[in-house]
Amino acid sequence: MIQNQFVRNNQSDDSSLTFCLAEALTQGVDLQRIATNFQKWLFQNYWTPYGEVFDVGIATREAIERLAKGTKPELAGGFDETDNGNGSLMRILPLVFYSNNRPIQERYQLTKEISSITHAHIRSVIACFYYLEFARLLLDQKDKFAIYQQLQSTCLDFLTSLSINPSEIHHFDRLLNGDIHNRSMEEIQSSGYVVHTLEASIWCLLTTDNYQEAVLKSVNLGEDTDTTGAVTGGLAGLLYGIEAIPSRWVSQLARLKEIEALADRVTIQLTRSGQAG
Repeated sequence: MIQNQFVRNNQSDDSSLTFCLAEALTQGVDLQRIATNFQKWLFQNYWTPYGEVFDVGIATREAIERLAKGTKPELAGGFDETDNGNGSLMRILPLVFYSNNRPIQERYQLTKEISSITHAHIRSVIACFYYLEFARLLLDQKDKFAIYQQLQSTCLDFLTSLSINPSEIHHFDRLLNGDIHNRSMEEIQSSGYVVHTLEASIWCLLTTDNYQEAVLKSVNLGEDTDTTGAVTGGLAGLLYGIEAIPSRWVSQLARLKEIEALADRVTIQLTRSGQAG
């Protein structure tokens, strides 16, 4: 399962930061270690496909620059409503392999802490939490529509139990109270806004029947294509398995052997700690 998510459809900042997070998690959750990896990526080209950072979101860059100046990781991400790009959502998925078997309160807290390294606003945190909860249930090999329906009760109930402004939860109404798979393509947006990216990824997953179809549909939405494709591809990889990813896509990945080796390290580490799903 872990390798499914690592072999992905693009290699931009989305993948590089995902690898940085995954590598840090092989030694447990340490926010400073994660923050250090993010800084090494931006300033030293760490985990870049070709030795160069060629794409970075404004909020992510600003947060990493704050880290470099000594800001604590949990305080580095932007807290303003305008700081709700998809920069933490795009790289959060490795956390599911660490948090999978932990209580929901702990899963939420871990998500909040790791999202907040670059994106600390509650809306970004909720988006990451919903995404990881969906991924977690995919690890249990549950039906994607059953998962969607289940989260409309479990995720909504949990978020409502927290001291979160109800208006923030309302931003996720199309997922938590609606049938987003019945929406037309014209009603789905795929900008860099975190709610758009999350909605688009779930919509693409629910309205297709295989990995390639899901990823291509997400890319064809336009706008922030690489991130929408990456976020969709993460869930589709968990749902359909690595064998469903076209071999021609996999063979074109830069640093493929290193990616596979990292996936193996994550598998071994989390199996030892009893957290792998």
